[in-house]
Amino acid sequence: MSATGSITASAGMEAQGISAPNKPSDYERGSRRSWIAVFGGLIGAFMAILDIQITNASMKEIQGSLGATLEEGSWISTAYLVAEMIAIPLSGWLSTGLSVRRYLLWTTAAFIFASVLCSMAWNLEAMIAFRALQGFFGGALIPLAFRLILEFLPDNKRAVGMALFGVTATFAPSIGPTLGGWLTEQFSWHYLFYINVPPGLLVMAMLAYGLEKQSVVWDKLKNVDLAGIVTMALGMGCLEVVLEEGNRKDWFGSELIRNLAIIAVVNLVLFVWIQLRRKEPLVNLRLLGKRDFVLSTVAYFLLGMALFGAIYLIPLYLSQVHDYTPLEIGGVIMWMGFPQLLVLPLVPKLMERFDSRYLAAFGFLMFAISYYMNSQMTADYAGPQMIASQVVRALGQPFILVPIGMLATMHLKPHENASASTVLNVMRNLGGAFGIALVATLSDTLARGHLAHIKESLPAVSTQAQDYLAQSASMLQAGGSDPYTAAAQAKALLGKTMSQQAYIQAYNDVFYIMGALLLIAVFAVLLIRKPTGPVAHDAMVE
Repeated sequence: MSATGSITASAGMEAQGISAPNKPSDYERGSRRSWIAVFGGLIGAFMAILDIQITNASMKEIQGSLGATLEEGSWISTAYLVAEMIAIPLSGWLSTGLSVRRYLLWTTAAFIFASVLCSMAWNLEAMIAFRALQGFFGGALIPLAFRLILEFLPDNKRAVGMALFGVTATFAPSIGPTLGGWLTEQFSWHYLFYINVPPGLLVMAMLAYGLEKQSVVWDKLKNVDLAGIVTMALGMGCLEVVLEEGNRKDWFGSELIRNLAIIAVVNLVLFVWIQLRRKEPLVNLRLLGKRDFVLSTVAYFLLGMALFGAIYLIPLYLSQVHDYTPLEIGGVIMWMGFPQLLVLPLVPKLMERFDSRYLAAFGFLMFAISYYMNSQMTADYAGPQMIASQVVRALGQPFILVPIGMLATMHLKPHENASASTVLNVMRNLGGAFGIALVATLSDTLARGHLAHIKESLPAVSTQAQDYLAQSASMLQAGGSDPYTAAAQAKALLGKTMSQQAYIQAYNDVFYIMGALLLIAVFAVLLIRKPTGPVAHDAMVE
């Protein structure tokens, strides 16, 4: 591929076996326009990922305004995630047919419009519909940002681009609850959606300037893999609902979850079969036959599981055990985000001196250690005590995303970039959904088990229990309660204490299990073939 060729034109022509002609230097890889396009894509991806988490801290206010129950309100987040998961696999086909520039401009404009509609929602049904639209158009922004890095930056700057993408993928969800809680407290929940308008317009201006205008490739759009789209949408959509709502609905004890799980499995199997048979598939799943790429997808899946699992677990623990407010929780969670900004600029330089596999393994090991640090909690373990583990987690994240992105794509050809970006981002999102489902189910199940064990062991320590009840009742009587009420209140306090201890032990177990799972990622990245400069370069320009 000519170094002076237009990137988007070259990628499309190479996919059709046509050599790319020379173009003006304005659109060279690594030119000023290319960097502006990349930064525009990254800001767009940051917005889309931020919006996954930004409503979580303010869900109570949104539910109250819309007259929704807690269970009904959960669909506000689920709708976004389901639509996003459907949009990501479509991005490669649509961006190639419509052109990257046209597709990104349209989806960014639609994302802004959907955000404004969310702020105007008059009831729960309208909010769910508008959040689904927002998720669908936002989902396109995430893989396209990854693809722009692969196609618009020269090989020696790709690590820098991956470091910037790392900010969007890990920093955005880390600050989402903090920003959402602050906006709602200072203004109202409507500003969770208004905030997308100014950066959205900036993204459109940057993309319009940085990307070259191209005509629609009608042959690509007409050659639509309709069966693939339908089976993918049904399979991914139903799977996301199962993972998001399963724990709340008692998993397969719910007829809805059972039926959706069957639909998901059948359609995903059909989707894989269709994609492997088609000459021009919607997503090139044959990439999973490449050893380095499939090991990288395993690492991406486990990263998503660990990242979103932590973002779900820590607020749950702080609110349930220590009654933290959303803003107080945000003050703890932000320590998972800001420290990584100090490390990210160093990672590309470190990659020049050290094997990328060892850097990624180190990052996953740091992540695992941070989980282990949270597996030793007691009743006194609150926000201030969590900061150390959050910082360790934040320092490990940059060492994962940048090297893994390079290792996953080092042996791919340019026309495989769209599918590679799709698969990697789907795997990270799926990992996040699996992680949240896993930790939610484990924490509830283990807490019930620990509570039952505590109740069983109570007769063995009945003297201590009686002393506790007597002391509590005396304190309550001193506070003005009559003897009968004080005794009942003392028993309630004992029950609350036992429940609190059960949940603390359950959270400790879950943090330990998640840390152990991350060790799989350490071994996965070490099994990737050693990167070599000439091989990686030849693969990219072949």
